[in-house]
Amino acid sequence: MNRDLHAFRQNYEKGALLIADISDDPIAQFATWYKEIEEDGGVKEPNAMTLATLGEDGFPKSRIVLLKEYDQEGFVFYTNYESEKGMSMAKHPQVGLSFFWPSMERQVVIKGNVRKVSSERSDHYFNARPKDSQLGALVSNQSTVIESRQVIEDRMTTLKAKYANEDITRPSHWGGYLVTPVSVEFWQGRPSRLHDRIRYRWDGKQWMKERLAP
Repeated sequence: MNRDLHAFRQNYEKGALLIADISDDPIAQFATWYKEIEEDGGVKEPNAMTLATLGEDGFPKSRIVLLKEYDQEGFVFYTNYESEKGMSMAKHPQVGLSFFWPSMERQVVIKGNVRKVSSERSDHYFNARPKDSQLGALVSNQSTVIESRQVIEDRMTTLKAKYANEDITRPSHWGGYLVTPVSVEFWQGRPSRLHDRIRYRWDGKQWMKERLAP
């Protein structure tokens, strides 16, 4: 089956991105854009980001995870340490993150080094989660093969009964990761595919700003 998508085109004309108009710090610039996309309201989950890792099988793989915190150190998300992505990051700590906000015709593309956050930071976030989400971290041996959906539904039922009147402690196999960026690219769609691309690159001492060809 052949599906011809050649004629499917979108002309981008909602904004411009000039080096002179943006912050000297990529995290500050990210904060500005994130606030603008929240206020715009055109993206249901603006914190949804693509995480790209290099798998133990030699193949890159990307999937959507949710940004939960960001600060001057970088970008934080939470997951199962023993999942496929967890195992990949343990072996290959160089990862990619990307955000796509189509309502404002913007992307942010990040390269960085990943490491686990402290147990205290993971505990704090885990304890703030809804109870069913806490149980989900216990129920699923993420990325493993299961016989059917019934397996996890039965496990959820059992754990709900077990913890009906008890607090849940964060399991040791679940927690947060911090991606410390070495490169952050801001992409603004422009007409005729002449998009604006400004990259911040860490040179070991400071952030350098440079314009990339579209």
